[in-house]
Amino acid sequence: MGVTTPSAPVRQSRGGRGARGRILETATRLFYEQGINATGIGELTEVAHVSKRTLYQHFEGKDELVAAYLRRFEEERLLPREEVLTRTDLAPRDRLLGLFDDLGEAGQGPFRGCPYANAAAEIADPGHPARRLAAEHKRAFRELIRETAREAGVSDPGTLADRLAILFDGALAQSTLLNDRAPLRHARSAADALLTTAGSPPPR
Repeated sequence: MGVTTPSAPVRQSRGGRGARGRILETATRLFYEQGINATGIGELTEVAHVSKRTLYQHFEGKDELVAAYLRRFEEERLLPREEVLTRTDLAPRDRLLGLFDDLGEAGQGPFRGCPYANAAAEIADPGHPARRLAAEHKRAFRELIRETAREAGVSDPGTLADRLAILFDGALAQSTLLNDRAPLRHARSAADALLTTAGSPPPR
């Protein structure tokens, strides 16, 4: 999927301790797997085993819950495809190419891609908290690519970061649309060529 999502919440009594956590875990799974607009509050509370009153005690409304859902991906490091850039056991070039690697997602259901891009596609209002969080995340992600490219010794890390970020988002979008990992494999080959051209050839 390009993202790690929690398993279905354990059945517990309605309300009580841990209700906020169950709501957020359920929202993370349902919003990611079936979409934000397709997930109603009624379904969410039923699956999380809480009342609507309990949900609104923890979140003012769906917009706040959506924002908390997106923040969770960064706070709990639920994006392994992007987290590869922070790995210290890989060379910078390998970390950049790792953005496009196969994470063993085949057979795990429909490919859903980036939760931030998915949320932005569903929400038209640029002032919506989810849209702002998505934009902030993409800017920070691009900066992390730039820093990794600098470590890889490329001549113009900023330009390479722009190109790799576009390549990454485009590959995820097409893989999501087609439910096929092939675009990521093709994007990895393109990223390999870009790195070599930019001055970071593969090791001999």
